[in-house]
Amino acid sequence: MALLFLMVLASCKTQQAVVAAAPEVPKTKGISAEEIIANHYNNKINFATVYIKSNVRFSDEKQTQNVTAEIKIKKDEQILISVRFLGITMAKALITPTSVSYYEKMNGTYFEGDFSGLSQWLGTDLDFSKIQNMLLGEAFDNLQQGKYALSKSEQGFELTDLQSGKTKKTFFLDTEKSQIQKQEINQPEQDRMIQVSYSERASFNEGSVPMQILIHTFQTKGKTEISFNYNTVNFNEELSFPYSIPNGYKRILIK
Repeated sequence: MALLFLMVLASCKTQQAVVAAAPEVPKTKGISAEEIIANHYNNKINFATVYIKSNVRFSDEKQTQNVTAEIKIKKDEQILISVRFLGITMAKALITPTSVSYYEKMNGTYFEGDFSGLSQWLGTDLDFSKIQNMLLGEAFDNLQQGKYALSKSEQGFELTDLQSGKTKKTFFLDTEKSQIQKQEINQPEQDRMIQVSYSERASFNEGSVPMQILIHTFQTKGKTEISFNYNTVNFNEELSFPYSIPNGYKRILIK
């Protein structure tokens, strides 16, 4: 369960395409995609650590689960997620830029490996930055490394990736600070899509954080929804990251 959001994030397999020449990026009323992206990163959260407590609701066509999650992030170094039900820790995940470790109490199993194995298992490229960005309401991809078409949307501005081939990536940003309001990865040929929406942003000295994150996935096998409702967000506290796999747990192997 602590890896639930990883699996949802990875539910749309991203396929890279070779693009000979990207189309010229258009402007919208005198504003370019490059300017929107620069404004987005000018408002990036500046922090050393962040502590989050959240209610989490997971639902699909078979079940609905409500749990709480404690999330600790040391910027660009490690993320510790503890999932609890009725105050009892049911699962933990420790994520670093080079490794992923996870255990869950219900089945007495654990996983240890790197992102290459996990990405192969989940069917998409996954890395530390994508997870950190998703939890803090920032763009999955590094927008400064791509080419995007710019248009207006209900949220403000819409950036469409021009280099993602058959996979359509779209980022919706507000007009004031170019903060992410919603991001989508859509694969029509595979009939699947992931959509992540952010709302109720709260302002801190370190930056703005969405207090509500809603994740929808749509696939031929069904729909899944996960919502995070942050109750507590504290920046730059001294945090510990205690983590150890209990004795007797069975290791999950990825081939």
